[in-house]
Order: sequence, then C-alpha cells, then structure tokens
Amino acid sequence: MLMHSSASLAAAAELNAPSSLRAKAASGDAAAQLSLAMALRDGKGAEKNDAEAMQWAHKAADQGHAGAMDFIGFAYLRGAVVKRNPEVAFGYFKAAADESSQAAFNLGQCYFGAQGTAQDCTRALEWWVKAADQGHGRAAATAAMAYHAGEGIPRDAVKARRLAERAAELNNPAGLVFLGELQFQAGEFEAAKASWIRASKLLPTQATGHPSQPSDNASAQQAADLLRIMNYRQRKGEPGKFAHVPMPHILQGYNNCGSTACATFARFQGSEICGWDFKKLCPSPLGTGTDWGHLLDASAKIGQKWKLTTFTPDEEGFEKATAMLRSELDDGRPVVVDFKYIGPQYPNGSAGHTLSVCGYIAEEDLYILCNPAVATPGLQLITAADLKDFWRSDHYGALSKGVLSRPAFVIDRS
Repeated sequence: MLMHSSASLAAAAELNAPSSLRAKAASGDAAAQLSLAMALRDGKGAEKNDAEAMQWAHKAADQGHAGAMDFIGFAYLRGAVVKRNPEVAFGYFKAAADESSQAAFNLGQCYFGAQGTAQDCTRALEWWVKAADQGHGRAAATAAMAYHAGEGIPRDAVKARRLAERAAELNNPAGLVFLGELQFQAGEFEAAKASWIRASKLLPTQATGHPSQPSDNASAQQAADLLRIMNYRQRKGEPGKFAHVPMPHILQGYNNCGSTACATFARFQGSEICGWDFKKLCPSPLGTGTDWGHLLDASAKIGQKWKLTTFTPDEEGFEKATAMLRSELDDGRPVVVDFKYIGPQYPNGSAGHTLSVCGYIAEEDLYILCNPAVATPGLQLITAADLKDFWRSDHYGALSKGVLSRPAFVIDRS
C-alpha cells in the first residue's frame, strides 16, 4: 500500500513561473516554499534537486506549515529523497495530522503498518476516519476496506458501506471501485456498473493496466477491468476457455503484500486469518518484507498444506508455468505468485510484490489477478506478455538461493 505526499494542484500554475515562485519562497511565503520543494523533488517546473527540495520544505515546516511537515514525513518514510527513517516520519505526520488530512492519512498508515511506532490498528482507523471527515477520499476508502475485511479490527459491514459511500462522494477512484464491489455482491448490478464507469472515467485507462501504476491510476484502470470481466464473474468457468476463482480480498498494510496475499489464499481455503496475524506467524518484524520460506512455514502452523513450485524464467518455463496456472484455475484453485519490478522509482532499483492469479480468458490471452495492493475486490487484468515480464523473482527468500525463477505457492494435494 503506497502513501502519497500532499502535492498541491493549486501550485501547478506557479510552476510555470519558477523565478516568481523562488522570489515568493525567498520572501518567506510558506506555501510558495512548499510548492518550490515539490517542483524540485519532482523535477517539474524546476531542475530536480532533492537536497534543495528538503531545504525549502524545512523552511516551510519551521513556520508550522502542515503540508510541509507531511512532505518531510513522506520523504523520510519512503527513503527516496533522504535516508529512510520511519520514526522521524511518524513524528512529522503526528505534528501535522490535526491540520492536514493527508498527514492524518499517513499517520494512520504508520499506526496500521507499524512504521515508526508500535502497531495500533484501532488508532489507525480513528485517523483515517478523521481524514475522511476532512475530505480525504483515499482515507475513507482505506478505512472502508479495513472494516470490510476485518483487517486488524473487527468486521463492520455498516461502517464499511458508509465509508465507501463517503469515498464515492469525494470522487475517490478506489472508493468507487469498492462501493461498486459491495453493490455487485448485493446483486445491485446496474449500480455496480455505474460506480465502475464513474471510477474508470476519472483518469486515463487502457485496454489493460500495468502492475506498477500509481494507486489512483490503478484504481481507474481496475474499474475498467471490472466492467470488462463483469459477465465472466457471473458465469461458470469453461476449462480451456476461461476461469474465475472468487477469492476473499484484504487490502494490505505497509509492506505486507506477502502475508496479506497468503492470508487471502488461506481464507480461500476456509481460514479466518488476517494479513497481520499471518505476518505475526513469521519471524520478520511488522512492516518489513517476508521470506517465502517463512510464509510456507506459517501455512503449516494454521493447518494448511501448500507447496512451492518454480519454473525457469525463459520462454519454455513460462509455457509450463501458465499451463500449471490454467490447470489449477480450471480445477477451482488460485495460485500465489511473486512479481519483480525494476526501475529508478523503486528504492535500490527494484521491488518485489506477492499477489495471486485467480483467472484467465484464453481467447484474449489475459489473466486475472487478485492483488492485495489495490482496492477490494483486488481484481485486475494483465496480458500474458506482462505476466511473463513481471512473474519472476530472485529475492523471494532464502529458498530462491539468488536464482531468478517464476515462483508460485499452490495447494498441496499429495
């Protein structure tokens, strides 16, 4: 689950006149200082300069500007502009949360994901609800999905629906996706369709999305995908043609994709475990990546039998891997896989992500993902070409031995 710093759309016009913006910032205008910091961080309207961006953000924060405090907190949380320090990030978010809905959202994320503080899911929900009351759509959507899944807190369908409706009021694409899913599950198909159409029009979409899209773009794309597979979800699968295996979905906490994906896999098999409880069965701290060997051990601790299977990362390996996928899906069983993203936007140049494959459409050479990083129901379409590119990993744990392969957890039927 990624967090977003409090970028201001109102600053966009200023960025067309960087000299004027610099002059205002130099005169002590805190809002201009933050706008200049954003321009320098993002390289939009000014040459990218992380160090100078932080200098201007600190000047604004020193004047008590809540948005600047959130900017600094986010930088320390992500570790992309300065050295990562969740404790410092938490302090800045806490200082700004009463005045900034974005800081309140990020503070909730820290409590939820044990970033810079002990985990406290109840307090996380309190801050998300406060942010939602202040007009933060993503906070409303995130709180709604937590109540729906019972992730870290007791399930509450009434609060989930009310917060989803609040997120929709605020035109949040993730909230509209989730509200549409609640409507779909209630048999309100036309209402669901309307929610997903609305979400899909908020941002540009394509025939299928890309696994590394930013959150809001991914939600708009997800809505388009849900419209496209709406009919398939209401039909019985046809082996060799298409399959969709319904899975429960949990929206992951900070850096908890492995345990959350495995919790949904476990829930599919009858467990009631949540992502955080699955994580606590593993030795690594909350808010850190999880070794797949530990995830496999955790499955045994809850009485489930899984096995790790791997395929070579070449063309032949992909053909064998997808044949396995379709066989499992035709038999009504999803499969957990690990993706590797490569690019300068990721700390250290790459990132891993665990999710499930829960369907395919053979005629269009598409696969259906159940992704813990996106809005409930987590469903996304991916082309076979993108699946081949992303389904690979050499750091899913000690079991990988540093060798690139296509890893998967499947239900052990032996």
